[in-house]
Amino acid sequence: MFNATTWNRLRYGLYAPIYDAVAERTFRRPRQLALAQLEWPPRARVLLVGAGTGLDLPWLPEDAEVHATDLSPAMVRRIARRAEALGREVHCRVMDAADLDYPDRHFDVVVMHLVVAVMPEPQLGLAEAHRVLRDSGQLGVMDKFQADERPAGLGRRALNLVTRAIATDITRQARPLLEAAGFVIEADRPVLMGSLFRALRARKADTLSEED
Repeated sequence: MFNATTWNRLRYGLYAPIYDAVAERTFRRPRQLALAQLEWPPRARVLLVGAGTGLDLPWLPEDAEVHATDLSPAMVRRIARRAEALGREVHCRVMDAADLDYPDRHFDVVVMHLVVAVMPEPQLGLAEAHRVLRDSGQLGVMDKFQADERPAGLGRRALNLVTRAIATDITRQARPLLEAAGFVIEADRPVLMGSLFRALRARKADTLSEED
């Protein structure tokens, strides 16, 4: 039986040696924009989910306590090397985004860059992000999304059969996914290729309701 999580671990292990060459320059500015729209508390405890090779690390506050996870051991080894080269301490672990080994309400900020569109079941990863976030915490998401106002058309769904096998789902909608996981979106801006890639900042909906 096909296991999408195992396939993701295998393919991203294969992609790891060339990932930086493909992703570093293309997504440098989108990463900066996405992280800049988050509100960083002093000495924030931060979780990078699906952190890849750690390309977000240079843009994080210097006083942050950083934890980075990825499904691929090859990617995690590269995160550790990048952290060492940058001279900063990063707690790096191999971990499935849909099954995080952290306590409830543990992080001030959870960052999910280019991972929501590749997870087999993104709702599980977002539910875990919700669980490990403190009540006052923030979720930062940057990824490719279909417009929230309409579902993907037939052509895009057909193309998605190919893109999902190679790299990513191109039919997912940000707002329905985040709201179903219990988040309220506070900021949403296009960051690349028109509005295909978007950066979003969100908080827990139940916390905001209590404050009201």
